[in-house]
Order: sequence, then structure tokens, then C-alpha cells
Amino acid sequence: MKDKSHKRHIAKTITWRIVATTDTILLSWLITGNPILGLKIGLIEVVTKMILYYIHERIWYKFNLTKDGRILESKKRHIIKTFTWRSIGTLDTVVIAWFVTGNPLTGLKIGFAEVITKMLLYYFHERAWYKFNFGLKSRRDKK
Repeated sequence: MKDKSHKRHIAKTITWRIVATTDTILLSWLITGNPILGLKIGLIEVVTKMILYYIHERIWYKFNLTKDGRILESKKRHIIKTFTWRSIGTLDTVVIAWFVTGNPLTGLKIGFAEVITKMLLYYFHERAWYKFNFGLKSRRDKK
């Protein structure tokens, strides 16, 4: 049977990008005081983050994080996955915000401001998607 996980990862990429871009635009606007800069930073991230997120999803799909030969319980896995994604995402945001504003300190402020909001949003996004089997043969087949 054909692996349909690519469809799942594309759908997760799109839903996450909507949530995360909205967060980035709002935080960037609040920190810079300029809604246009917030939009620029958010819109550039749409492209870079979708590519990075899809790659991150594919790696995690193929990487069976195990403990004693068993796949790690979903909440622990989602927490670890949250931290790996947030590291990649924050670095990307810092670089983009620095590039757009021309100020490395502004890039760092925006990047670090979103660490907390994005980690919470990402964790709940992962939990929501875990409830759906879209694009998966079966969760039992993976264990």
C-alpha cells in the first residue's frame, strides 16, 4: 500500500504555518511598533518555515524515538519534537527579522519573544494532530 504520510505532513505544515505566521506577525508588530515590518517578517517566514517544517516532519516520521525498544509515549515525544522545532524556528526568525529590520537586536527580541508563544502553540498543534489518523495507516502499525 502506498505511503500517504506525505499528505499528512503537508496538511500539518499548512495548518501550523497559519497559526505560527499569525503569531510572528503580531509579535513583530508589537516589538517594532510597525505593522508593515511585522507583515514582511511573517510573509518571508511563510516560505522558509514551510520548507523547514516539512523537512522536520519527514525526519521525525522516519526517526522512531525509542526507549527500551518501544516508541516513546506520545506526550514525551511531542515535547522533544517541540524543542527541536522551536530551535530551528527561532534561528530562522532571528535571521529574517535581522535582515528585514537591519538590526540584530530586534531580530533577537522577536526570536526570543516567540519562543514561549510558539512552544505552547506548537505543543497544542501536535496534540490536536495526534488525534487524527489522516495520512497514517494506523498508529498501532508504527509501534
